[in-house]
Amino acid sequence: MPAEDTRGGEPSVRDAISAPDAEGRPRRTTRRFPLFTRDTARPEGGGRAAPGDAPAPARQWPLLVVLSGVALGLLLTALDAFRVGTLLIGAALLAGAVLRWILPGVGMLAVRSRFTDIATYGILGSVIVLLAMMVQPNPWLRIPFLKDILHFTLAK
Repeated sequence: MPAEDTRGGEPSVRDAISAPDAEGRPRRTTRRFPLFTRDTARPEGGGRAAPGDAPAPARQWPLLVVLSGVALGLLLTALDAFRVGTLLIGAALLAGAVLRWILPGVGMLAVRSRFTDIATYGILGSVIVLLAMMVQPNPWLRIPFLKDILHFTLAK
């Protein structure tokens, strides 16, 4: 039987855990994981980016900013502005990393832990920007030792 609480009638935490269920049977407390998961934990920072009474797009504005940048970059790439389009895609991912770092709540832009999201968005965005700047013909960025590395690794 649960211990009596003498603090002015307020039930204690121990009473709440071991209180009987709706049918009057005592609950068993266990440290085992449940057989079926009924809920998942929201990622850190995965709360709304705006108040709950705001319309849905306003609550998810960080994700919409990143997706809009990527969509515009894909459209520009499809319209034969390859370099500018891919630079915009990389910049949108870098903006997602910055938003995830600065804002406490970013809505659905938070997928994993804050560190993992920042690292993923940042690395992918940086790689896309660098590759867009090195694309042929007439690259904007030349890495002098890259040709030697490729020649050394691919030479027979």
